[in-house]
Amino acid sequence: MAIDVIEWTDFTGDEIVHRWPQYGQADISLGAQLTVRESQAAVFFRDGRALDVFGPGRHTLTTANLPLLERIINIPFGGRTPFQAEVYFVNMRTFTNLKWGTPSPVIFRDGELGAVRLRAYGLFTMRVDDPQLFVNKVVGTEHRYDTESVAAWLRDFICARFNDLLGETLESIFDLASRYDELGAATKARLTSDFRNYGMQLEDFLIDAITPPDEVNEMIDERSRMGAVGDLDRFTRYRTAQAIGDLAKSGGDAGGAAATGAGLGLGVTMAQMMTQALSPAQAAQAQGAAPVSGTTTCPNGHVVAREAKFCPECGARIEQDLPGRCPNGHPVPAGARFCPECGARVE
Repeated sequence: MAIDVIEWTDFTGDEIVHRWPQYGQADISLGAQLTVRESQAAVFFRDGRALDVFGPGRHTLTTANLPLLERIINIPFGGRTPFQAEVYFVNMRTFTNLKWGTPSPVIFRDGELGAVRLRAYGLFTMRVDDPQLFVNKVVGTEHRYDTESVAAWLRDFICARFNDLLGETLESIFDLASRYDELGAATKARLTSDFRNYGMQLEDFLIDAITPPDEVNEMIDERSRMGAVGDLDRFTRYRTAQAIGDLAKSGGDAGGAAATGAGLGLGVTMAQMMTQALSPAQAAQAQGAAPVSGTTTCPNGHVVAREAKFCPECGARIEQDLPGRCPNGHPVPAGARFCPECGARVE
């Protein structure tokens, strides 16, 4: 029985090409109605040969709009119909939210970190620009071709062009945040000819993220924390003094005699360990001990170096307890009879 109406509607939303009928060929009469919707194109085939491409609208199939058909059907059918043929309906709308990503990490030579493995992923949008070329080169004889089918092999083109561009233009992954748009535009430009060769057009290309492995991210975070600290020596001393104060407070607030004793014991032990990171003068001051050798105190009780003339904490002037001097002006210990520097006799 000859077919009089030919049409197709995509109910899935992701079908790019649909073959009618799905398998083999169908008997079609001259005068049959071919309905092509606004977002479609229909490629008419007979014996594996494309006869014509129909745009949106309702078309009555005649030898007038299928000029090659008259010569083809006259040979096997003697000018009579029906004749056998198939139609490939091509969805011409723009397909969005197509995903791409590197299947395995890409080794990138970073200017600051050395060799780094990177993964990248994002989205792209595309549409069929030349339906006959797309059917002939991509679809072939398959009865259905959807977005997953086309995205699967397009990812290979995308990753190859993207990896090449990344190695040519980027010096360090620390510059990535400001380069996503530029990398996306450059990758799209390189992919344009690849898509056009198969009858497609790349509309948009977006990079969502380019990320190193988790262990590299942890090292970058550690490096950022160290940079935020600034002067590590001053920061260590500040945190040590802060910890000593916290331990003292926690020991005083502990409930019960046993808890208090344990808390104070732990506080003393920790304090002794932490004060090793301080300078001798600061350690003595933190523990409330007398100044160590080579230090003294200012009028306000701050520990300072013995040779200091002013206190670095409060600015108070420090009266120097000058030792005796030899005739040549060298300082000598109290009770010395000869100068340890020049050997002069001390009166």
